[in-house]
Amino acid sequence: MSDAGTEGFIDWETAVRVGSRLVGDGPAANRDEAKRAVEQLRAGAHRSTGLVREFTGLEAPEGTAPILVVDRPSWVRANADSFQTVLGPVVSAVMAKRKPGAATKAIGSRITGAEIGLLLGFMGSRVLGQFDPFHQPHGRLLLVAPNVVHVERELQADPTDFRLWVCLHEETHRVQFTAVPWMRDHLLAQVERLAETMVPDQEALEEGLRSALTALRGGSLMDAISSPEQREVIDQVTGMMSLLEGHADVVMDGVGPEVIPSVAEIRRKFTVRRKGIGPLDRILRRLLGLDAKMAQYRDGAAFVRHVVDKVGMADFNAVWSGPEHLPSKDEIHDPDAWISRVHG
Repeated sequence: MSDAGTEGFIDWETAVRVGSRLVGDGPAANRDEAKRAVEQLRAGAHRSTGLVREFTGLEAPEGTAPILVVDRPSWVRANADSFQTVLGPVVSAVMAKRKPGAATKAIGSRITGAEIGLLLGFMGSRVLGQFDPFHQPHGRLLLVAPNVVHVERELQADPTDFRLWVCLHEETHRVQFTAVPWMRDHLLAQVERLAETMVPDQEALEEGLRSALTALRGGSLMDAISSPEQREVIDQVTGMMSLLEGHADVVMDGVGPEVIPSVAEIRRKFTVRRKGIGPLDRILRRLLGLDAKMAQYRDGAAFVRHVVDKVGMADFNAVWSGPEHLPSKDEIHDPDAWISRVHG
């Protein structure tokens, strides 16, 4: 595993090794239980394609972006691969301005790899599913079977209903990126813009890290250390991600009542779970920006519902016509402003 942009700066094999060790195997399940979970998730994802198309009007090309049901270590490795793509421009920008010495590279790369592994290990035990838009050539959908089984048991949800409910959300993301192919390049362009603002000034970095303590009182680590130029890019990405997450939530709740008998009970229990399980979990969520992720679901869904109620799904779909029609972070909170800008 190597990448020209990050090789020598991040030891990715260390990241995978640490993340896989930390994430564990997940809940105990016999062979038949595991096989049934895999089969239902795969079937649920394929069934969801047509349900998402009928509800949204988005047409995903056939045969693009494979659907993979994976275990926790496989999710860790897949995301390490994606991190290389995302972090490549950032690391290249930093290394171009300040070349690390041989010792720094040798030791620092393993430390950085271990830090990323800790993050992957924490996330890998919690993520139910994920569309990876950076996997060549068209992305891939990952459904993490052990985590789905763990959460459905924790919520005491009907397994068949819960698995299809998860698939509806994640398949919506797959449809979004395959039906709207410019989004992948647009997202990568924002990462490259962010990389251009990276200035490896040690004093500024140390000041930013000191201010990161404010993240415990609100906001995230990224909010605490980002510059005004970086925040501008982050705000654009936040608007886009709020749209994608909110849209997927609206789809799963809109389609759900027709095909998932216990959808209302699942949504109620899952909303409580999203708030975090214990004090340590809540602190880590805030530091890693996961509280902001939860806000993206809530605010994005409110935006989508408001626009669809006012102009209908067909006119809402103008949001997919090009980057200029994506809502800004401010427009997510003021959907009428987006309607006025796009539809006059």
